[in-house]
Amino acid sequence: MTGERENWDRTKLERSLRFAKASDELIREIVLHIEKDLHDGMRTVDIYEHAFNLLKKYHRPAAAEYSIKRAILQLGPSGFPFERFVAHILEAQGYSTRVGVMVSGVCVTHEVDVVAEKKDERILVEAKFHNSASIKSDVKVALYVHARFQDIQKRLDLEEQTERYTHAWLITNTEFTSQAIQYGSCVGLAMTGWNYPKGHTLQDLIQATQTHPVTCMTTLSDKQKIDLLNHGTVLVREVVDDSSRLAKIGIGKQQIASIVSEGKALFKAA
Repeated sequence: MTGERENWDRTKLERSLRFAKASDELIREIVLHIEKDLHDGMRTVDIYEHAFNLLKKYHRPAAAEYSIKRAILQLGPSGFPFERFVAHILEAQGYSTRVGVMVSGVCVTHEVDVVAEKKDERILVEAKFHNSASIKSDVKVALYVHARFQDIQKRLDLEEQTERYTHAWLITNTEFTSQAIQYGSCVGLAMTGWNYPKGHTLQDLIQATQTHPVTCMTTLSDKQKIDLLNHGTVLVREVVDDSSRLAKIGIGKQQIASIVSEGKALFKAA
């Protein structure tokens, strides 16, 4: 997706297609089709676009699933829709959430992206959004999140507050550097990225909670996606459950039916 050149690896493509819930038969067909069209200098982004277009032609729900990483990038550029997106994921896991909360520390007041609470957990969540898949969250980001947590906890200690935050959680839409992971593991910082930690990545969480971003839908134009985000709609689930959100931005009945149908098929496939 970043345009870099790599050696052809069919297993990598097969794995991504399988994660998108494409059938074995469709995976074989797409891989053979792409191998036939491979040429020297073909970029990763070209292979992705080729596979995406084939999926969209034969199985739109799989195409939507396959495009989640790119769809999250489309939540930008401000990053605020990503904060709401992260809050929705946490709510689907049973947390109550607040977005954009001002929390005082000893040294300064911090604007926390999301505060999440469930039973004995009270978490300070940093939703780190990047506009490019090639940008990683490095150790400076992990240091910053942990320092904020310590500043807030120190204030609670000094005031002898009984209601405390249990931990901090850094969630990003791309990857972490190895140093960031090393530091986070050392200080006990919870971290979730596109491919970390194994079995509990951001993509795993999205699929498990069915909190797919509305930007992954193939039946919406780019402008319609932007309009929905501007009106506070972030999830596919929101337009499936309340199609009036689509009518409010000027989408006609026939297209609304197609959008809702794609959304329901996406959840069924998942």
